[in-house]
Amino acid sequence: QVQLVESGGGLVQAGGSLRLSCAASGLTFSRYAMGWFRQAPGKEREFVAAISRSGGTTYYADSVKGRFTISRDNAKNTVYVQMNSLKPEDTAVYYCAADSSLNRVRLEQPPQAAYWGQGTQVTVSS
Repeated sequence: QVQLVESGGGLVQAGGSLRLSCAASGLTFSRYAMGWFRQAPGKEREFVAAISRSGGTTYYADSVKGRFTISRDNAKNTVYVQMNSLKPEDTAVYYCAADSSLNRVRLEQPPQAAYWGQGTQVTVSS
């Protein structure tokens, strides 16, 4: 079965950095667009970033543009998000997602991606 396992979350001070990883198994990774989403307490899950199958195209939410960078390594079946200049409002559970359609990953609200990880907590202290 498909598994997406996130790692790299934790507690960081405002202005700091974290890199999240999402290791995929049970699917042909290079055939799937990948995305990162987040959900803060009491809020809806929201889009953060998405990347095409080859990694050549990326999209970002306005709230993270210029601070976050999504990337992927198809040889390692892993997608990453490098998060710099973190703010307290970035505090959330971060999820990775996979879908054959990049547009389904980046556009649909509520999120409709086919596969989801279990999430990793990111807490940014002020």
